[in-house]
Amino acid sequence: MSKAKNKLEMKLPSADDLFSTEEQRQDAKLTKVYDISIAEIDDFPEHPFKVKDDEDMQNLVESIRERGVITPATVRKKEDGRYEIVSGHRRKHACELLGLETLRCEVVELTKEEATVMMVESNFQRSVILPSEKAFAYKMRHEALAHQGKRDPTSGQIVPKSDANRSSAQIGEQTGESYKTVQRYIRLTNLIPELLDMMDEGKIAFSVGVELSFLDEALQRAVLDACALNDNTPSYAQAVRMHKAHAAGTLDHDGVGAILCEEKANQREKVTIPLDRLKGKIPSGYDGRQMQEYVLKALEYYHRYLQRRKESER
Repeated sequence: MSKAKNKLEMKLPSADDLFSTEEQRQDAKLTKVYDISIAEIDDFPEHPFKVKDDEDMQNLVESIRERGVITPATVRKKEDGRYEIVSGHRRKHACELLGLETLRCEVVELTKEEATVMMVESNFQRSVILPSEKAFAYKMRHEALAHQGKRDPTSGQIVPKSDANRSSAQIGEQTGESYKTVQRYIRLTNLIPELLDMMDEGKIAFSVGVELSFLDEALQRAVLDACALNDNTPSYAQAVRMHKAHAAGTLDHDGVGAILCEEKANQREKVTIPLDRLKGKIPSGYDGRQMQEYVLKALEYYHRYLQRRKESER
């Protein structure tokens, strides 16, 4: 009876196994590369990385003109039969600029969450990533990981026991940043576009942007107006004050203007004296602070001398 049962439990070969060769079966497992009509390829929804018509894009256009698309773009098939680009937005745009009708692509089977993770990872290979790009990329990846329910139990970071922090820690492990830094980048997605642009242009520091992200949209626009009026940008100390005042419910449009019109320490006029002008006039061995004190005392002494001289001439 047992032998008969074993015979019945033997796995029968499938039709594919019976009527296909080993070479055909191995070929079926390989990634397929096709020339797909660009008109059938949609950009990734809310793609966080900017595609610019800059010098790098022009170089890419010339490269594709001469040699074609060397590395295929990566796309996935959507339920409606169209394709969604996962990696290769710049290559697609370059082909559009050249007037090409097709794009060389590899087609992969991915869920929306898996595609999001791949899209972010592939774009992080770029040499320059703007703060706004990193902010929205981290946010999309964070949401994808949370939806997948994937956690990295081997993470070396010590984080509070919450799903949000674990997702941030997993991203941090893969990007070389702390989970808190990842969360601070994600906070930047609360900034209005104009302030994000100022961050990308280097006019606002990362730490300042994080503090301003806690303000509501109306107050952020008040900050933007005050920057234009005073021809300056907030310091970190000013941004912290606005954040705290907003949290306390005491910050309004006028309060933002009052803080930003204050003179900042790094904006005060400074007088610089070359060291060679002081040589022989200050005892050797003095450090910077001692030299400053010596000069100030000398100026005070000289000021009193001029006052006495002026009085004696009356």
